Amino acid sequence: MERNEQETQELERKLRTALAHRKAPLGLKARVLAQARERRQGQRRRWWMVQRVAATVVLAAAVGGFMEYRHIEEVRKGEAAKEQVLTALRIAGRTMGRVQERLSDDR
Repeated sequence: MERNEQETQELERKLRTALAHRKAPLGLKARVLAQARERRQGQRRRWWMVQRVAATVVLAAAVGGFMEYRHIEEVRKGEAAKEQVLTALRIAGRTMGRVQERLSDDR
């Protein structure tokens, strides 16, 4: 039992030593504040980087969307022009057919 008491007393002594109040080393406060300031600045830099990347992605998507819109509009206008040309050719073909019939009738 005596051995357990000695071990307990030794453990208590070590705990008191470990938990005893000690003065902070000189410059600790300044180092901690400097480290916190650096961490905040690093976080700000990362935040700015995230914002720049996000802005770039949004801008790229907007430009890509605009380019796709213009392409679709050009295709649509091309299809409309094609329809107009085909309509004009049909009208011209009918007209030529009528003219040919009249010329044939006149002979």
